Order: sequence, then C-alpha cells, then structure tokens
Amino acid sequence: MESPVLAPMAPSDIPEVIAVERAAYTSGWPTTAFERELTANTMARYLVARSPAAQGAIVAFGGLWLMVDQAHIVTVAVRPEYRRLGFGRLIVHGLVELAAEAAMDSVTLEVRVSNEAARALYRTYGFYDVGVRKRYYADNHEDAIIMTTERLDSPAYRRRLERLRAELLRRFPARIEFRHLQSPSPT
Repeated sequence: MESPVLAPMAPSDIPEVIAVERAAYTSGWPTTAFERELTANTMARYLVARSPAAQGAIVAFGGLWLMVDQAHIVTVAVRPEYRRLGFGRLIVHGLVELAAEAAMDSVTLEVRVSNEAARALYRTYGFYDVGVRKRYYADNHEDAIIMTTERLDSPAYRRRLERLRAELLRRFPARIEFRHLQSPSPT
C-alpha cells in the first residue's frame, strides 16, 4: 500500500478541507473560519492527510491550538468512505506529535458522548475522561466528554507514542515523517 501524505494544511487546501468536513459532519465551520485559523491564529496548527488511492486528494484533516502549555485538539474529520483505514489515527498521531514537539504538557479535546469510535481512538493515545460539557454540540445539544492525556514528556507517554509511531509506520510503510510538521507561522 502506498503511504498517505501527512502535511501542514495550506490556505490552498481549504476547499478540499471544507468538502471533507461537509462529508463527515452535519454542520461545520464556514470557509472564513479556516482562513482565519491559518492566517491569523498564531496558536493554530492544522494537518491534512492525502491518499494516493484518492489521486492525492485530502481525505482527513485535524487541527489543534497550542495554548501556553497545553494543546487542545479542535477538530478531526475523515471522509466517511476512508474511515477505519487509519487516516483518523494518522491525523491524531500527527497532532499529538506537534504538541510534543512544541513542548506542551498535555493535550485535551472534546468528543461526542455517542462517538465510540473516536473515543476508542483517543484512548489508544492515552486520553482519559476528565469531565462532561452538557449540551455542548449546537446541532443536537449532545453532551461532550472532555478528555486529556498525561504529561507528554513522561517516560510512559513517550514510550506509548514511540510504540504507536512504529505501528503506524508498519501500516503505512516509509515516507511518513512526523517530525517538523509545524505549520508556518501566520503572516
């Protein structure tokens, strides 16, 4: 299997990202939100995954904010037809690596109570439940589970991340490099 390409999101990627988001969710961000994130939010880092099987099209993306000493994953989306093929995991891994590279203490996120697949993926990366945000989602007022990781620089977490990296590299041989995925600073 040819390896997907994991790269920082560029403004030119926004139309494809919007298409992925619309396919993945019932409601999403407006185009202007992504433009602001990439050009004005100095805390924001976004990644895209392109699939060779889709002629290099973006099939997944994710983003996080680097806030003082904690990273917060703000979005992860995978085209429905590419779910359960490792693209969500690839994005989450890249985001956690970005956070670790930026010397963040931990990573947090919110996830729908009903999204068992995502919650299982996040648990693989050491996220655990720390709270609930009642009626968090605007589309249906579903609760969100707040999840966080232990310290990213702890020996146990570093071992976990290295093991997960090795698993991903076996699944998607060669060509995926997680280091130096920092998005360019907004201008």
